[in-house]
Amino acid sequence: MTKGTIKKIERDFKINEIYSWSEVSEIHHSRHGIYQRNGELISLLTDFGQINPCYPDFTNEKANEIFYTGAGRRRDQKLDVWNQAMTKAIKTQTAVPLFCKLKVGQWQFLGFWQVTTASYIFEETSQRMIWRFVLKKATAARV
Repeated sequence: MTKGTIKKIERDFKINEIYSWSEVSEIHHSRHGIYQRNGELISLLTDFGQINPCYPDFTNEKANEIFYTGAGRRRDQKLDVWNQAMTKAIKTQTAVPLFCKLKVGQWQFLGFWQVTTASYIFEETSQRMIWRFVLKKATAARV
């Protein structure tokens, strides 16, 4: 993500405010939850499993960590281009914008988050292997 894009997000998006898909898609150019370009993580979408239960993201009690489900709707998830971008973001300490879908056409900006850890685990509810990433609230955006 370029410094110009980060400045645009910091200028145009306020934490916890609601935005339309057309506004969010200026940053997140895909309906896919993990948006990456050339292997670099750009931004993330979630709904905390409320709309799409195959991605059961959740927070800890303090809501300063998010347990984010990797890419792949059915069967065991793979280390594909999207999940690779997430693991690469751990090494680069990239902070990316996160948007939460509240309902059709309504997205809440949750600020910038960093991917800190990744694990490949068996998820009981869906009976499959998934990538589980831990996101931590970032104090500032980084490129």
